[in-house]
Amino acid sequence: MRHLTILILSILTIQFSHSQINELGVFVGGSNFVGDVGATDFINPNTPTLGILYKWNRSPRHAWRVSLLYSDLKAYDSKSDDPRRIERDYSFDSNLLEISAGMEFTFMDFNLHSGHTIGTPYLFAGLSAARHQNYYYFNGNQTAENTYGWAFGIPMALGYKTNFLGNIILGVEVGARYTFSDAIDGNLPNEANHQQYRFGNINNNDWYVFSGITLTYTFGEKPCYCVN
Repeated sequence: MRHLTILILSILTIQFSHSQINELGVFVGGSNFVGDVGATDFINPNTPTLGILYKWNRSPRHAWRVSLLYSDLKAYDSKSDDPRRIERDYSFDSNLLEISAGMEFTFMDFNLHSGHTIGTPYLFAGLSAARHQNYYYFNGNQTAENTYGWAFGIPMALGYKTNFLGNIILGVEVGARYTFSDAIDGNLPNEANHQQYRFGNINNNDWYVFSGITLTYTFGEKPCYCVN
């Protein structure tokens, strides 16, 4: 039995070392919001973000990618550089759950079967949908509505990745989400009886940004671009 186990593990080790079309892993980092409440710094992570992601390496230059990320998104007028926001002193705390899918493009060939340590900058773009509770402000306090909204958007990320440890790939990235919604921070209430609580520039949509690292493990069938 012991020899059979060793044989099976050896076969699996050989298979994984030569079969790296798929990647499965985690995203760990922070988030920040850019909208009608809080600071307007584009990259200023102030709350944690966690998630999982999957990639299918279609070629050495591009991969299909899907992710599910959770963030306790927060923003504070008191941390803004705008004196009017500081005086207003609004803040919000929103549990954001996002799913995104798209394509990742590498600047250089990222052939996981080269047998060498490789690294490359990359770009990611696609579509996203983020679920959040709707809010409004009553007497300056964030007040939850009984409805949830979806903020659809376009994710855009810039990063760098390397296979620094065998089948483990490390990535560092900053990803901005431009949304087609202006309701994440509560300045555009959803319910009809709360419309009088609108504020801010309702013509500017919300942004949020994820900054962090990815750790993925490669596995699966050998991709066609590696076949001689």
